[in-house]
Amino acid sequence: MPPIPPPLSSGHTTTTPVPLYWCRYAPRAPRGRLVVLHGGPGAHHDYLLPQLLELAEEHECLFYDQRGGGRSKTDDRAPITWRTHVEDLTAVLAELAPGPLSLVGYSWGALLAMLYALEAKAGRAGPLPVRMVLLDPAPASRAFRDQFEAEFARRQAGPEVAALREELAASGLRERDPEAYRQRTFELSVAGYFSDPARARDLTPFRVTGRVQQSVWESLGAFDLVPQLRDLRVPSLVVHGRQDPIPIASAAAVAEALSAQTAWLDDCGHVPYVEQPEALFRTVRAFLHDTESLVTP
Repeated sequence: MPPIPPPLSSGHTTTTPVPLYWCRYAPRAPRGRLVVLHGGPGAHHDYLLPQLLELAEEHECLFYDQRGGGRSKTDDRAPITWRTHVEDLTAVLAELAPGPLSLVGYSWGALLAMLYALEAKAGRAGPLPVRMVLLDPAPASRAFRDQFEAEFARRQAGPEVAALREELAASGLRERDPEAYRQRTFELSVAGYFSDPARARDLTPFRVTGRVQQSVWESLGAFDLVPQLRDLRVPSLVVHGRQDPIPIASAAAVAEALSAQTAWLDDCGHVPYVEQPEALFRTVRAFLHDTESLVTP
């Protein structure tokens, strides 16, 4: 597993109903700020690291653990909904990231970015983003989510992942190195997200708080964001792996509705920062450079 460098600064929010852990990475002379939204829901930011710190080579990057996951866990058993996350993001921005807003969302984080932008446009959140980077966005509708869940289950039960599990069981790693065994077990639990399951290696492990994941998806009901996105005027980039178990048709519908720039990555599933990092960061960097005037006086 690659090491994660220490952040430039970190702490917990003081203006949110539940203290949320945040951390900041930045070069000496950043070209603006990026607020990075991790996936899940119910997960935490760590699993995007160290790979997404490539963005911190040029930009200040603010990460935070969304409520109910990571170092932002809470004993409050009240359901956490998509509106909870939008309200938390609004408070995080006011406290830690004033000024022009650039959102980078991965998976569920990309969906959260879109939900936030729609609420901001309606005057129910903080400032409207000036630009968004949406990396392998979570399904944009309940129908697309149903397709994703069926495809991911099929892959996890398929012969390629089964062979990798058999290989691990026969390796003796469990007895030789229990920590390495746990690491490999985690990697195989997410192997179905990859274009080639064998590439699920050297990943930063993460946990998903099940009750948070369930309550957020339940709060969305029979959702379909695409029609609402057509009225949103935010310069955006949509990046999606062609072999992502989340249907590429979902990402294409989002991109069409937003009139977004697109990048469809070949030989890539749901984890482009591991599977195709060079193509991913080249594309994102070009978009950020092209839209830099939106965040500079």
